[in-house]
Order: sequence, then C-alpha cells, then structure tokens
Amino acid sequence: MDNNNNKMVGTGFNRFTTCSALFAMAFSLLLIITLLMYQNSTFYLSDSEGFSKDILGRRRPHNLSTNASDINGTSSESRVWQENLNITATKDIAYQNLTESDEGLNSSCSRFTNDSISPVKNVTERLYDGLQASGFDEASCISRFQSHLYRKASPHKPSSYLISKLRNYEKIHRKCGPWTRYYNRTMKKLLRSKKNSEDTTCKYLVWTPANGLGNRIISMAASFVYAVLTDRVLLVKFENDMMGLFCEPFLNSTWVFSKDSPFWNPKHVETYENMLAKNSSPSVLYLNLQHTRDDPEKFFHCDHNQKLVQKVPLLILQTDQYFVPSLSMIPSFNLEIAQMFPERDTVFHHVGNYLFHPSNEAWGQISRFYDAYLAKADEKIGLQIRLFTPDSTPHEAVMDLLLSCTLQHKLLPELDKKNSAASTSTHEDPSLKVVLVASLFPEFGEKLRIMYLTEPTITGEVVGVHQPSHEGSQKFHNNLHNMKAWTDMYLLSLCDVLVTTSLSTFGYVAQGLGGLKPWLLHRLVGNRTLHPNPPCQRDFSMEPCYHIPPKHNCEGKAIKDFSSSFPYMRSCLDYSSGVKLVNVSV
Repeated sequence: MDNNNNKMVGTGFNRFTTCSALFAMAFSLLLIITLLMYQNSTFYLSDSEGFSKDILGRRRPHNLSTNASDINGTSSESRVWQENLNITATKDIAYQNLTESDEGLNSSCSRFTNDSISPVKNVTERLYDGLQASGFDEASCISRFQSHLYRKASPHKPSSYLISKLRNYEKIHRKCGPWTRYYNRTMKKLLRSKKNSEDTTCKYLVWTPANGLGNRIISMAASFVYAVLTDRVLLVKFENDMMGLFCEPFLNSTWVFSKDSPFWNPKHVETYENMLAKNSSPSVLYLNLQHTRDDPEKFFHCDHNQKLVQKVPLLILQTDQYFVPSLSMIPSFNLEIAQMFPERDTVFHHVGNYLFHPSNEAWGQISRFYDAYLAKADEKIGLQIRLFTPDSTPHEAVMDLLLSCTLQHKLLPELDKKNSAASTSTHEDPSLKVVLVASLFPEFGEKLRIMYLTEPTITGEVVGVHQPSHEGSQKFHNNLHNMKAWTDMYLLSLCDVLVTTSLSTFGYVAQGLGGLKPWLLHRLVGNRTLHPNPPCQRDFSMEPCYHIPPKHNCEGKAIKDFSSSFPYMRSCLDYSSGVKLVNVSV
C-alpha cells in the first residue's frame, strides 16, 4: 500500500514538474510574441495614402487635429496620443540601448558566416555611418533601409559631433513635438498672450514653403540646420502637394505642422522689421528669407539680432533659399558648424541624407526604374536640363551645348561615323554606359537615344539613354508632378557623374544627396551662352548655391568679397552674386 502511495506521489510530482515546465515554456513564448508585436507597432507616419497608425494600430490622417480642445489639453484623442508618444519614447530608449550593442553582436556572429560582407558592415552602411538613428520600423519607410544598396558608400563620413547633435535634437523633438504635453502647453500659452514668454520649455521653427520642389528641399535642409543650432523643433507646413513624398525623419514623432493649428495662417503676427524697430522679442515672429527680397531680412546674420530672434518661442520662416552660408557668418554658429561639418561642403550632403527619405510610393518608382534601366550599367551619367525661358530658348542650341560639354570632357563617347556598320560584338567585353536624362522636355532624351542607337561609338561602349518623365512644363501645387520631380532628383543622385543646369535647385538637390561635384552647363540666354567657351565647368563644391546672400556686414558696410571675409565661402560658378560653402583647402 505504501509502495503504491509512493508511486502515485512520484507520478503526481512528475506530472506537476512536466506541467510547470510546459507552462513556463508557453508563458515565455507568449511573452516573446507579445514583445515582438509591441516592437513592430511603431508609428506609420509616411503611409502613401496620407494616414498613419498609432501604437494601438488605429489609422489617422497626417494632419492631426490641433483644435482648441487639443491645445487646452481636454481632447481625449490628444491625451491618447500623448500617452502613446510617452510609451513609444520609453520603448525607443530601451531599443536604443539594445541596438548600441549591434556592432559587438554582429562581429561575433560574423565568425559563423561565409558572406564576403560582414553584418557589421551592413549595419554601418544602412545607418550611414551613424548618421541615421536606429529603431525605425522597416515597413514604414523601406528606402531608409534599402537606399545604401543603390548608392555607393560616401567617402564623406559624418563627424561624431554631428551625430551627437542629431541624437540630441531627436530627444528634443520627441519631447516637444506635436501632440506632446509640452507642445500643447506652449501653444496654449502663445494663444493667450502676444507678449514673449521666455519661460517656455520648447521653441519651434515652422518652415513655410515657397517656389518649386528643389527650392523647398534645400530651404528645409537649411531650416533644419538652423533649428539644430538654436535648439528649436522643426515643423514643416505641408500642403496637399507635398504629402506622401517623404518618410517621417524623426523616430516616434512627426514633423508635419497641423493644418488645424491656430498658427497655420496667423493674423497680426509681428514681422522681423518691426521686431528690430522695437528692439524686443514677440511670442510669434514671421521671418521672410525668400529670394524675391532685395536684401532678405537685413542683418539676420548678425549676433545681436540673433539674440532677439532666439528669444521668440514660435518662429514662422518662409524661405526658398539655402541660407546656411549666412548662418556661418554668425560667429557663435560658425564654431558649431565647423565642428559639425569639418568638411564645409558636406552640410547638405549629410543633412539631406538624414532628412529626406523617399516614401514607400516614391521608393517603389525609384527602385523599379533603377533595377530595370540602371542596375547593370558600368557607369551612370546623369544629365539634368532646365530651361528657364523655354519659349525663347531654342532647344537645338541647348542640345549643342550639352553635347559639347559631354563629348569635350569625355563623359560620353564619340560616334564612329566612318564605320557606321560596326558592331559591339567585335569588342570582347563592351562596357555599358547608361545616361539618365531629367528634363521637362522629351526631345533631349529621345535625340540622345536615337543618336547612340543608330551609330556605334569609337570606344566600342554601348550607351543606353532613359528619361523617366517629361512633364512639358513645371506644375505648381501638384502632388503627382512633385512626386515625379522627387523621383527624378533621387535617381540623378544615384549616378556616378552629373551634368546639371546652372542656377537649378533641382540639380543642387541631386548633387548634394549624391555627394557629387557636377559639371555645370552655362546658362543659355536666347541662342547664345553667357560664357560660350567652355560649354561647362566642373563645380568646386557639392553644396547648393545661396543665391541672395546678405549685402552688408554687421557694421553696415557692403560686403565686396565674401572669400576674403569668410575663407570657407566662394562666389558660385553659376551665379556670381551668390555664395556657397567650400573646403578651406580648396
């Protein structure tokens, strides 16, 4: 009897142990699945349909509501968003700590792989040498994780100081961005009083667009640099024509300024000139740095005036200019810029690749075109042709200028007119050059395509010519047009060599993203060029040109020569009145 009891007890104990082990395994598995589901439930703010998902999986539009109840903090929806932002911010800190050990983990794992490229290199390239923050959900922005596969590794590495400044900015944006309690509190305070409230924890810079997409992109980049230098949160005022072009650049937050904000179209806002006249800072300030002004916001580049501007909690900036050179004229900013960008002509290169990631819709078009027409090329040549006065500029003259430039500098091979029947099969391994043409007009790409299709080249190279779009004219306030323009710009930035049109901000974006110093086609006036010989010049910097820089220094004296006053600046090749940043050694 005792023996039977012992057997029963032993059997029961074994069953209990087995059940406990199974329960522990099931609980662990459930916990892992829950964590994985939670890990993947980040915000999807760049959905091409204009909707985002919060952490609870609900869909909501990009232009999140900012009505009065939200600002007063009484909206339940706003409170839910605040709670979600706090949760995801906590999750991001944990994830950041985890991913900081990626390098050590991957280096140990690489011992067990035969791949020629180690996982460490993959992680480094994917994050652009630390420029990009980790923790983003891949499905929300595919280009962020795939673009390094389409672009040659840049020889220009971001400085450790720049990386630290970006990580610090991201913390500020996460803390003070839209729908946080600090954001709601600040907006409420600004609505109540027009007087400056210096005790606001968060300060904002609202970028307001002007002109075409190229101008908008370079001016957004300049505005971001200014925001980083002044510890402001950058918010962008996107109309419908800008929606769905870019991924959200900041983890677990948005940079889109809500259309429902009372400051979307504010009335009776203090202007920069009035602020200077009163020598006092308002709570909200409108600043205009557009190229149409004769002297854009006089003395904006001076320390004294910057001290007034920096006291303003909400700065509404309208610009179409790349005004980074004017920030370098401010002594306190110049020291920071020098540390952030030891190579002075890499400002837009790094900032552009940090901020502007094609949305999933845009990336689909870019990657499909690249895979179909550019992927197998031995060399990719990008030609960007802009006609500022298409009705009065003969297209034949433009074509002649383009061929003179590309043939003279051996960017394209000459045709073998004496042996038109020659075949590439006579060459053992003919190389393939692919020409990407970006122009509003189809005839440039078509003429080049026919030219290299009907006659062989002297070198035996095969030349393919492709033009993604040809809209005929620039269409403002048109989302589809902007999508095509953004696709063309990005494809150009993936080329090995660039030929661009003087004064074109379209070309500035492509060269900056690609880290390329382009050949600049001289501008045509009617049927002649301002500089008939040579037809093009190699630029000395990949930075965009600041077309309308300040005319006077801070003592009021006219600036006659920027390079003598500021050794890291030079007059632009394509616009002598403009200036651009350049490495001091150049």
